[in-house]
Amino acid sequence: MANHESPRAPSGRALRELLEAVRDGRLDPAQAEAEARRLIALDTVEDLGFARVDHDRETRQGFPEVVYGQGKTPEQIARISQAIVSRGHALLVTRTERAAYEAVTRLVPDARFHDAARIIEQRAATIAKGRGVVLVAAAGTSDIPVAEEAAISAEVMGNDVDRLYDVGVAGLHRLLAQHARVQAARVVIAVAGMEGALASVIGGLVRVPVVAVPTSVGYGASFGGVTALLAMLNSCAMGVSVVNIDNGFGAAAIASTINHLD
Repeated sequence: MANHESPRAPSGRALRELLEAVRDGRLDPAQAEAEARRLIALDTVEDLGFARVDHDRETRQGFPEVVYGQGKTPEQIARISQAIVSRGHALLVTRTERAAYEAVTRLVPDARFHDAARIIEQRAATIAKGRGVVLVAAAGTSDIPVAEEAAISAEVMGNDVDRLYDVGVAGLHRLLAQHARVQAARVVIAVAGMEGALASVIGGLVRVPVVAVPTSVGYGASFGGVTALLAMLNSCAMGVSVVNIDNGFGAAAIASTINHLD
């Protein structure tokens, strides 16, 4: 098989070493400028033939490229995973299956699989830590797979996560009994199907951002999560934002960005 690997992408460490060399007098500014231009000019996209892996994503956005597993073969997921990990990046594969995990572990032996979340991951020791706690609250047990996608994704992104499950509005006392945990969060991810009311309730209790995730859980009139989506979009509580149906990863990405702000 042809080798499509591109030159190694410039890392934050390389740029930092360059600046330190100027500071210490080991490199004059003109030389440093030339070297910086060389680093920036390096190709940061690795062409695997069927995928182009963006190795500069962490520099631009704070976290490496994430692999959406649905629709990809186990072999494709494995090769993309190997490319990501080979550059020292954290690995996060969402919407995947055990067959893909078995293929990945042949190339990335330390990867882990989370059945409920349908996630393959390998964490990076160098990932920046979030400043506070991301609370993931799920209305019902049926919402846990989406909640776990959010929770595991947030953890891989460097956040401390607190899980609060089966606290939907059908038994509001269950949520109110955990009021201290809700108040302690820096960001809340509220996961709910059916009528999607949990996000509005939590939004009225806290002063921090709430990321609402409608799920496709519910009977016929829930329309596969559309009812929860519309309810969350029409929330009268302040500070509630909404992601797409069943998009636990998207909620984690927003929550992590907020939790890493100074």
